[in-house]
Amino acid sequence: MNSLIPWFVAVPLAGAFLTMILDRFLKNINKYIGLLVLLLLAAMSLIAITTARGDISVYKVGGWEPVNGIPIGIYMVMDNFTALLLCIINIVGFLSIVYSLTYISRYTSESNYYALFCLMVAGMNGVVLSGDLFNIFVFLEIAAISSYALVAFGVEREQLEATFKYQVLGGLASLLILFGIGLIYWKAKTLNIADVKAAMGSSPDKVHYMLIQLLFLCGFGLKAAVIPFHAWLPDAHSSAPSPISAMLSGVLIKAVGIYVLIRIFFNMFLISNEIAVLITTLGALSMVTGVFLAIGQWDIKRLLAYHSISQMGYVILSVGMGMILLARGTNPEIASLAIAGGIFHLINHAAFKSLLFLNAGAIEYRTGTRNLKEMGGIARYMPATSATSFIASMSISGIPPFNGFFSKLIIIIAAVMGKFYLLALIAVIVSIITLASFLKFQRYAFYNKEQDGEQKNLKEVPFPMVFSMVVLSILCVILSLVAIPQVRDLFLTPAINVLTDPQTYSSTILKI
Repeated sequence: MNSLIPWFVAVPLAGAFLTMILDRFLKNINKYIGLLVLLLLAAMSLIAITTARGDISVYKVGGWEPVNGIPIGIYMVMDNFTALLLCIINIVGFLSIVYSLTYISRYTSESNYYALFCLMVAGMNGVVLSGDLFNIFVFLEIAAISSYALVAFGVEREQLEATFKYQVLGGLASLLILFGIGLIYWKAKTLNIADVKAAMGSSPDKVHYMLIQLLFLCGFGLKAAVIPFHAWLPDAHSSAPSPISAMLSGVLIKAVGIYVLIRIFFNMFLISNEIAVLITTLGALSMVTGVFLAIGQWDIKRLLAYHSISQMGYVILSVGMGMILLARGTNPEIASLAIAGGIFHLINHAAFKSLLFLNAGAIEYRTGTRNLKEMGGIARYMPATSATSFIASMSISGIPPFNGFFSKLIIIIAAVMGKFYLLALIAVIVSIITLASFLKFQRYAFYNKEQDGEQKNLKEVPFPMVFSMVVLSILCVILSLVAIPQVRDLFLTPAINVLTDPQTYSSTILKI
C-alpha cells in the first residue's frame, strides 16, 4: 500500500479550506498557500513517476478489506499511467499558479480564485487515482464545478455566457455518465473497475454492453470536447483567465475526459472492433474539423481553443488505431507503438498548449487585446513572450527538434506500419495546416508591423509570468528525449503495459 496516494487529494482539499479561512486574518496568505500546495503536489508527482517502476499500488480508503472477494471499499490505484497524468496535472498546475501571482491581481476575490484552483486540482487528482466509477464521478464533479466558477471569474457578459454553455453541456455529460454507471451497477452489482471487468465476463449482453460504451463515449467525449461534442470549448477556453485556459486545455480535458476513456476502454471493457473504429473516426474528425475551424480565427484564444480539439484528435486517433489492432489480434507491437504515440502526444500537448495560452495571456496583459489584427511588432518589446511563443508554435506544428515533432512522427509511423495509410496522410496534412495557422499567429502578433504611439510603452510581463513560460518552453525541448528508446522504456512503456495487459491490472487489485 502506497501511503503517498491519498495526499494527492487531501493536500489540495486542505489548501482550499485553509485559503478561505486564513485569508480573513492574513492578507495575501492565499497566494502563498496555493503556491505551497501546488509545489508540494508537483514534487509528489515527480516522486510517484520515478518510483512507480511498473508496479500497481492500491490504497484502500478506511482500510476496508474485500468481503467474499468483493472490493466493497473505496480503492485508489496508482500505476505508471496514473503517475504520468499526476505529473501533467500538478506540474502544469504549479506553473499556472505561479503565473497567476501577478496575472490574477487585476481580478477581485483572489482568495476565491486560489481556493477554486486547489479544488479543481483535487478533483482531477481524484479522478485519475480512483479505482471505481462512483468516485471517478464524484471527483469529476468537484473538478467540473470548480472549473465552471473559474471560467466565469471575470463576471463579465462574455465569461458568464461561456460558463452557462459550459455548465449546460457539462451537466448533460454528467447525466450520460451517471446513467452509464447505473446500467453497469444493474448488471455487475459492483463499480470497482477491476471487479466490473471480472463480473461482466468474457461474453456480456452485447446490446447492454454497447449501450454503456456509447453512453460513456458521449459523456466523457463531451468532457474532452471531441467532435461533435465540442460546442462548449471555444467559448470557455477563450473567456477564462489565461492560467485557467492553460489548465482547461492543458490538463482538464485530459484528466476528466481522455484519461477516463482510455482507462475504462482498456482496463474495464473488452475492446471491440466496432467501438475501436468509432473512436478512431472521432479522432480523425476532431483533427480535421478542429484545424479548419482554427485557421480562420483572429482571436488568439479561440484559435488556440480550436487547436486543442485538433490536437486531442491526434491522441484519440492514435489510441483508436491501437485498439483496432488489439481487437483484431494482429500486430500487438504496432498497437503498443500507436498507443505510445498517443500518450506521448498527450504529455506533449500539456506542455506546448499550456504555454501558448500563457503566451496569449501575456500578450493580452500588455496590449489589452486578443485580436491578431490589432497587434504586430511587439517581439522587440516582449522578447521572452516572443521566444517562448515561437518554441510552443513550432512544437504544436510538429517541427523538429521540439517535442510535438516526435510524438506526431511516432503516430504517423504507427499508422503506416498498421496499414492505416489514409489516417497517416490526414495526420501529415493536419500538421501542415497547423503550421500555417501558427505562422499566421507569429506574423500578426509579433512581426507584422511597427506601430507608433502607445505600443512604444510596451514592456515584458512580470517575472512570475515569464518564469512559467520559460519553464514550459524548456519542457517542450526536454520532452523530446522521451523519443529515445531507453527513456521511452523508462516512462512510457510501463504505462502502455498497464493498458495492453488488463488482466494484470485486475488481478493486482483483486488479488486473484
